[in-house]
Amino acid sequence: MARTRTPLVPQEVFFTKGVGRHRNRLQSFELALRHAGIEKGNLVRVSSIFPPKAKIVPKAKGLDRLEAGEITYLVLAEASTDEPSRLVGAGIGLALPSRGEQYGYISEHHGFGMTEERLGDFVEDMAATMLATTLGIEFDPETDYDERKEIYKMSGQIVKTRNVVQTAEGDKNGLWTTVVAAAVFLL
Repeated sequence: MARTRTPLVPQEVFFTKGVGRHRNRLQSFELALRHAGIEKGNLVRVSSIFPPKAKIVPKAKGLDRLEAGEITYLVLAEASTDEPSRLVGAGIGLALPSRGEQYGYISEHHGFGMTEERLGDFVEDMAATMLATTLGIEFDPETDYDERKEIYKMSGQIVKTRNVVQTAEGDKNGLWTTVVAAAVFLL
């Protein structure tokens, strides 16, 4: 007998970010998740496809839908440091196609030394470039992102890009500082 498969395709997505500080790295991560509002889920990291026809919902609405202990699928960027004044960052980028039946891309990046603006542009660029190559949009990958962004928009195939980024300076007393940014999927 043939088995019927029920795919888990998220219907909604929300974006969140947070920062936490503590003398223990794991606890600083937990505090960052709390700041982002996603600490009560059993987090499962997934790759970077934005489902066709999924809707972006406000963070508050998304958080209201989560239940304690729920398996929670998300694209997560995280970074930690215990070095005083070291700039740490985590970012999520999104690029959506103009056609609703086409999937979009989510990118994530985490690292050190990038300002919020630079990190935001970087993750948006990665998501838009992945989508552009999937859609067959011709561009020179060596050109500046602002120039490519115009090419993407003029093609009429990429309708929207956005990012959510969290940066923080390492605690001056050497506490662990952890930043997170996430795209959280709701089934």
